Amino acid sequence: IGMDAEAVIDYCAELKIDGLSISLTYVDGRLETAATRGDGTQGEDVTPNVRTMRSVPLRLQGEDHPSLCEIRGEVFLTHQEFARINAANEEAGLPTFANPRNAAAGSLRQKDSGVTAGRRLDAFFYAVGACAGREFASQLDLLTTYTSWGLKVNPNVRLCRGLDDVLEFTRHWDGAREQLGYDIDGVVVKANDFALQRELGFVSRSPRWAIAYKYPAQQVRTTVLDIVLQVGMTGALTPVAELRPVSLAGVTVSRATLHNIDEIRRKDVRVGDIVVVQRAGEVIPEVVEVVKSERTSDLVEFEMPKECPACGGPVEKRDDEAATRCINPACPEKLRQRLQHFVGRSAMDIEALGGKRIDQLVDAGHVRTPADLYTLTLEQLLPLERMGEKLASGILAGIEASKTRPLNRLLHGLAIRHVGQSTSEVLADRFGSIEAVANASVEDLEAVHEIGATTARSVADFFAEESNRAVIAALKAAGVNPEGRAGPQSDVWAGMIFVFTGTLETRTREEAEALVKAHGGRASGSVSKNTTYVVAGPGAGSKLEKARTAGVSILSEAEFDAMVREVEGA
Repeated sequence: IGMDAEAVIDYCAELKIDGLSISLTYVDGRLETAATRGDGTQGEDVTPNVRTMRSVPLRLQGEDHPSLCEIRGEVFLTHQEFARINAANEEAGLPTFANPRNAAAGSLRQKDSGVTAGRRLDAFFYAVGACAGREFASQLDLLTTYTSWGLKVNPNVRLCRGLDDVLEFTRHWDGAREQLGYDIDGVVVKANDFALQRELGFVSRSPRWAIAYKYPAQQVRTTVLDIVLQVGMTGALTPVAELRPVSLAGVTVSRATLHNIDEIRRKDVRVGDIVVVQRAGEVIPEVVEVVKSERTSDLVEFEMPKECPACGGPVEKRDDEAATRCINPACPEKLRQRLQHFVGRSAMDIEALGGKRIDQLVDAGHVRTPADLYTLTLEQLLPLERMGEKLASGILAGIEASKTRPLNRLLHGLAIRHVGQSTSEVLADRFGSIEAVANASVEDLEAVHEIGATTARSVADFFAEESNRAVIAALKAAGVNPEGRAGPQSDVWAGMIFVFTGTLETRTREEAEALVKAHGGRASGSVSKNTTYVVAGPGAGSKLEKARTAGVSILSEAEFDAMVREVEGA
């Protein structure tokens, strides 16, 4: 902008709260609407739920408020409240949340605002959108005004004179963030002067007057107390390290996945080892490395068992796979995991059946396959522990509502190996009915773009099993009638393949992939010679390098956003 290189610029440094973005609209000082950020243009109306939050005033304090003002901030949960919610959910047999961010998002989007009110969400406000009748001189002026209006502002804000002050602020909070009682994942640095912000402007949706400094994942040392095995819905035996409990990024960590035997061998993890643990993506605990300098000579290598720990059945490890699997089709733990998956939000979305309720139904002998869920009666449910008539009726209503879920949801819910959400959508779009998928040959399946030989064989093998065909027939007899997926909004991107890598900042990766599909394109998880664009955000790794080597066009998130606006404005 033509300033002298020696000029000292005032920056406003703020903590980057790890929560859910929110936008409040006040008209003449009264709260009118509250919405999530969504894709940056259209969000989700959560006004009834936000009205239950104590940190959101229904009317701004003071007088002479703007006739219209959009106030932006972040909704979050404290570590204490997160622990309380998870403990209550576990006691009630409901699913627990992986981290405070997910818990905040789930709480804010509840259909019943009474649930939200009971979860003590908090919020900090730090930005302004449309504002009629009021101007602000600087970021600090904005924050001071918000405080006078009764809006909650994070107290850990510093006016920094130059970049040395900024760097000192970021270093301080990298070490001090565990003292906060809520999660942050970095620091946001802004040019303080609003006149300077206006001069700098935006590149697409990204301000040129602000930047987010992201902290690396926090790491701690602890001891491996044991290595246990979890049996998944496909029979995969996943080794999990039982750890001496340790505080990590505001959450007590006592377990970490070790993925498979190959990963254990690569890192050489043994019971009794001192290990370095981090939360990958601030969510999933993982063992980074073993501190071998502190290993004692008596520790022995871990060996995978020859029998399934859940059913005692045989296990096998194919040469072309990393996972060791239980191959007993009647394994009870595989059944539990498949049922949990079937009722999950990404599948048939029978919310009231999550957590321990599936275990209750299996233990009582009421459910052996997904089809059995659709024959449950009030008389079967009422004797279960902590089950009242209102809850039982709600469960039956949820089961009934799931009968018309889209075909891709049902396909995903069946837990077919190698068939995730994206592949389920591809199959639903191509075949249109569960019968057509079930009767497709390997050659028919391989002819579908994005269905490789391994997936085609897996789908064909699944429907070739008489027990699986019996489940499909029973589902149909019970009235499960999956509707086909809605077609794309346009075909502007027909024939184009997009790959997303790194961190997206204006939307989730799932939302970005949904946009691609909505306009006729395809989203892929890997880069190939057929890839049209790779959209790379911060932290992009091997996919970005592969795209450069292959000469694939690379887009920033801002450039992708511009393409979206152009398509949707056409």
